[in-house]
Amino acid sequence: MPVAFLASIPSPHSGTIDVGPFSIHLYGVMLLLAIAACVALTGYRWVKWGGDWDLVFRVAVWGVAFGIVGARLYHDITSWSEVKAIDAWWAPFAVWKGGLGVWGGILFGVLAGAWIVHRSGNSVRLFMDAVAPGLLLAQGIGRWGNWFNQELYGKPTSLPWGLKIDEAHRGAYIQYTTFHPTFLYEFIWDIVGVVILLLVDRMFRIRRPALFALYVSFYCFGRFFEELLRIDPAHKYYGLRLNAYVSIVVFVLSTAFFIWWQFIRRETPADRPRAKRIVPEGPAMAVPKGRVRSGR
Repeated sequence: MPVAFLASIPSPHSGTIDVGPFSIHLYGVMLLLAIAACVALTGYRWVKWGGDWDLVFRVAVWGVAFGIVGARLYHDITSWSEVKAIDAWWAPFAVWKGGLGVWGGILFGVLAGAWIVHRSGNSVRLFMDAVAPGLLLAQGIGRWGNWFNQELYGKPTSLPWGLKIDEAHRGAYIQYTTFHPTFLYEFIWDIVGVVILLLVDRMFRIRRPALFALYVSFYCFGRFFEELLRIDPAHKYYGLRLNAYVSIVVFVLSTAFFIWWQFIRRETPADRPRAKRIVPEGPAMAVPKGRVRSGR
């Protein structure tokens, strides 16, 4: 449909689907789809590099668990006023109501995943580059959960692709009906980023984990401009939202690391490790430290 004929992008009137006595939160469904997409892309890349699916699944289990904890913890710390507004003892844990900080999720998830990869005897640096496109893909897909919850949208707009928000979700902007669909902007940005990362990894000799640093820089660059559009409650300092400052700091650090690691630092053999399958010693049933048996 030509853009000129778009009146607005509609929003779902409910973020849940009732199946008998159960309510399925679509925000959670999108998170599951995001995780599945990340695992699929990471597994494809890791196995292609000589690794095995078992390690990918183990990293996914621990990385997702710690990632959710970290994401919610970051949200609770930086947006405590929103948590208190729920007025229930379980408010700090209410992930189904939204409120997952990507910064905390990535930090905790990467640390947990790195520990699992290290225990397997594989290169943490190599696995970080294997998972980078998958993480960005997951972040883009996960943003659709905000669409179902009618949250984290941008400033009011009359553009033909403006997002229509129900009156109950407009907050202080009750007089407006359409807003910038920041969830869609980030989704498109992230998908473009996935393509760029895959092309860069294919066309250039990347020193591991430079691709992961490039992923972080790319995401932070787009996230900064997204923060300029968003109007949800947030701590502000000198006119900028807290996450805008986080984006700037992390972008500068990751970009500086990428340039130094990829172009300035002297290359070593360790910069281009290979994935490997770990064959445990001992009886067939003895698989120490969670290491996998070859041929599974």
